[in-house]
Amino acid sequence: MGRVLIIGGGAAGMAAAIAAAGCGHQVHVYEKNEKLGKKLFITGKGRCNVTNDCDVEELLRNVVTNSRFLYSSFYGFTNRDVMELLEKNGCPLKTERGSRVFPVSDKSSDVIGALARQMRELGIRVHLFAEVKELLVEDGVCRGLVLAKDREKVYGDRVIVATGGMSYQATGSTGDGYDFARAQGHKVTPLRPALVPFCVKEPAAKELQGLSLRNVEAVILDGERELFREFGELLFTHFGVSGPVILSASSFVAGIVRERPLTLSIDLKPALSEEQLDARILRDFQESANRQFKNTLSRLYPSRLIPVMIERSGIPPDKKIHEITRAERQGLVSLTKAFRLTLVGLRDFKEAIITQGGVSVKEINPSTMESKLVRHLHFAGEVLDLDAVTGGFNLQIAWSTGWAAGLGGEQGRETIVTTKERIL
Repeated sequence: MGRVLIIGGGAAGMAAAIAAAGCGHQVHVYEKNEKLGKKLFITGKGRCNVTNDCDVEELLRNVVTNSRFLYSSFYGFTNRDVMELLEKNGCPLKTERGSRVFPVSDKSSDVIGALARQMRELGIRVHLFAEVKELLVEDGVCRGLVLAKDREKVYGDRVIVATGGMSYQATGSTGDGYDFARAQGHKVTPLRPALVPFCVKEPAAKELQGLSLRNVEAVILDGERELFREFGELLFTHFGVSGPVILSASSFVAGIVRERPLTLSIDLKPALSEEQLDARILRDFQESANRQFKNTLSRLYPSRLIPVMIERSGIPPDKKIHEITRAERQGLVSLTKAFRLTLVGLRDFKEAIITQGGVSVKEINPSTMESKLVRHLHFAGEVLDLDAVTGGFNLQIAWSTGWAAGLGGEQGRETIVTTKERIL
């Protein structure tokens, strides 16, 4: 039986602790906050989208950065394994639109409670208010860690760094893990906020603040080159745009939008072709031939959007419908199919759900999460250069890499299967 020290009590840290303890190791978790899972508590607006109930290949397709690295860990501890672990420990789950998995209670605290119960059952020692200052490394081998308080040295057989990234810094994700990695010679790729809202140039966004558009298609363009296209929900804010489709887009275009403005084109009626939309508008116009233009759009757009669409259409609001020309009507069709805004940047880490960038996976063993530079040192979760789109995929990265790190590669396949059976 070995002694495993885990820095960080978030999703990856708790998964690592459960896996390691399930193999019979003595496990200590060092968490600098007052409780476990502080960031997990606020994910999904407090509901906690724990994973996505799709097949593993689909999980991999939704990873933005370094998906191939995750092949072994995703198959080693799958989304179904996560669901089984939580439900076995008293957290029943449900699957919603887009195969997103949530606790039935809609309370992230139930997810944390289920993991904490399993940890107590396995005898895992949790040390709260225990900030780690540095790692103890001798002759290329990680021997333990040094606590910030009184610089106490704690020795162990393996150390797992699961400190999170830079997002939601109030939860304790302040980049400590990157410092630990750099100190041991690891490369840390550029860090950027990801799954984060965009800032918009036009005042229209602020005018529409609070308006949510469902079932629209968002396309991001760099000149004429298409960078991103996705169907989903979008939200206008006082500074720009947010919502699931926009947050996913940020992971793909973050580097470019920092260099130059990009164009967001929103198809407000993606289910209709331009010809079908023109025919619909024409029918609406024929039924309201003597009404003013401004009073005929309620069946086409949300009320908050109507004044903006009228202004952008160039059609006088008081113009009678029977006076509107074919060219004006077709212009309204084009505007509806391509409502454009200029993206001029991203919000910062305070509003980012995750961090893009991190410890280079080229220096990490994908099966064990062990450093290729320092023996018995492992990294798991957001501290690694791994990220995915919204929908539970980033938490699955945390669960799977944490589990792989907890097992640590010390066991053969039979022991890993036995560990799963014992816990799940």
